[in-house]
This record gives sequence, C-alpha cells and structure tokens, in this order.
Amino acid sequence: MSSTRVLVVDDSATMRALIRHSLQADPGIEVVGEAADPMQARQAIKALDPDVVTLDIEMPGMNGLEFLDKIMRLRPTPVIMVSTLTQPGQAATIEALRLGAFDCVPKPGTGSGRDTLAVLPALVHEAHRAKAQIAGSRDRQISAPQTARAAWPELVGIGSSTGGVEVLIALLAQFPADTPPVMIVQHLPASFTASFAARLDRASPATVVEARSGEPILPGHVYLAPGGRHMSVRRSGTRLIVSLGDEDPVQGHRPSVDVLFHSIARTCEGRVTGAILTGMGRDGADGLLAMRGKGFRTLAQDEATSLVYGMPRVAWEIGAAEKRVPIGAMAKAIFN
Repeated sequence: MSSTRVLVVDDSATMRALIRHSLQADPGIEVVGEAADPMQARQAIKALDPDVVTLDIEMPGMNGLEFLDKIMRLRPTPVIMVSTLTQPGQAATIEALRLGAFDCVPKPGTGSGRDTLAVLPALVHEAHRAKAQIAGSRDRQISAPQTARAAWPELVGIGSSTGGVEVLIALLAQFPADTPPVMIVQHLPASFTASFAARLDRASPATVVEARSGEPILPGHVYLAPGGRHMSVRRSGTRLIVSLGDEDPVQGHRPSVDVLFHSIARTCEGRVTGAILTGMGRDGADGLLAMRGKGFRTLAQDEATSLVYGMPRVAWEIGAAEKRVPIGAMAKAIFN
C-alpha cells in the first residue's frame, strides 16, 4: 500500500518540524514537502500533488482561511488546519470547517508538548480516504421548498458527520422561517456545538438552537444535539419534548444519529422525514431503517455530492433510505 503523502504549511520552522516529527512516526505517512507561506504552498501543491495538506491560519501574505478557500475552489485537496486559532468553539474553526477543511487541530500549548498533535496521523489517513468532493458545493444551488405547507412533514430528523458542517449551513439556509421542527445530530465535540448552532442560526431563516433537555419541540425551530450528549424525542401529553442523555456511545458516537432516529420511530406518527447526509461509518442507518418501517419518508445523500459516502451508503444498502438525493435537491426532497 502506498504512503499517504502530506504537505506541511506553516510559517514557523519549529512548528513544521513538530508536525513532520508527529507524522513521520507513522510508517504509512510521507511528508513530501514543507512551505512557509501560501505562495510557497501553492507552488508545492502544483509540483507535489499531495494527498493531504496541513495548514496554519496566521501566515504572511494571505491567511490560511483565504488560502483554504482557494484550494477548495481551484484544486480540491483534503486539508487539516493546525493553528492556535482553531481551538474548539472558536469562530475560525467553524469557518474553516464551512470552507471545506477536513478537520481542525490546535497547536501545542506551552505546557502540552506534542500531545495535541498525537491525533494528526489518524486524521491524515482518514482525510486521504475521504473524497474531497465538498469543494464546489457552494456553487451548487439548493432548491428551496416549493410544495404547499399542508404537504410538509410534521417533523424532520437529520444526521451527518464528516463534511456535514458546510452541507448543513447551505441546507438550512433554504429552510423557511416557519419550518416544521428539525432535529439534527452532527458529530462534533462538545465545545463546538454551541458556536456551530449560532453559525447555523445566522445562516437560516429558521431559529437554530443547541438543544436543551425538556424544551418543547416547536415549528420554526431547528434543534442541534449538544456534543457529548445523546438527543432523543419523547412525548409529554400531546407535545413532543427534547430529551438529552449521557448513555454510552452508540456506533462510537455521542450524540448518535441512531439514538435520535430510533426515538423518532418509537414516538412519532404522521408525516415525518429522516435524512442521512455525508459521514463516515454507519451511524443512523439502523435508526433510519426503523423510521422507514413506520412508513416515514427516508432519504440519503448521494455519493457524488457526499464528502464521505459512508453513512448514506450503508443506509442505502440495508434498505433504510427509499431515495438517494444530491445535496442540491435535498431541501426540496425533505419538504415534498
């Protein structure tokens, strides 16, 4: 098996050495080049055609976010941000993910040594396996729902993982202010979800919030599962209520899409739609199958528009999704 070829971009020679040392500890990774600024990086990408790029934000001439945007528009390549500005929950982290970064890793702090870089080799391998197809999705128009309000679902459940940040921002921008209630599980660490919910709220006509246990599930609202907590739906009289829990991870995740979807299948009646978007693994497939068994509408993002065709692929293969939908048509499909 050939090595994963990585280009390291950082204006600090010391940091480049730390990143290189971390990556080269893995025999399956080859650091094929280094660059100190975006100009050097641009030339290196053309000359070396790396599988993965690690990228700092604070650099001379052009910051890393601007350069990331250019990479993803002109030469899509999996990019992992390594920066003091990509701490969990910071605006730069959410913006990097929106622009198409595969993931974000903070630089080591003064007392942390190389610990924060320990995850880099695994992320590099994951990024290499992922297809960089999310780039250009900002150029695909997502159709706003045109069907009559009476035909809309009464509840929408959505699950996503790798690649889901930008997809959700674009998708929710097309949801109307009076959307039926929407429940979303996006795999993110606990410290990311509050700022991501705020980012989604700015992008969408609907009201987007990080879900709180016990709050009623209302039209016009989108509920994002907090990182580190399962989100499910329960009934209190005639009303649906958000329930959060700290049970063991499911499919390796907490929150888990399966937990949400199974709760919807157990609790809800009437017109309900479930959708699985881009992501690794199989989280959500079994829950979506349970939703389909109740007669609910079930959708999966298609391969061509998924950054990682894992979760939607499994959902399709086990018969959980009745239809595969390109992300550009997902909003319309959800509201039909």
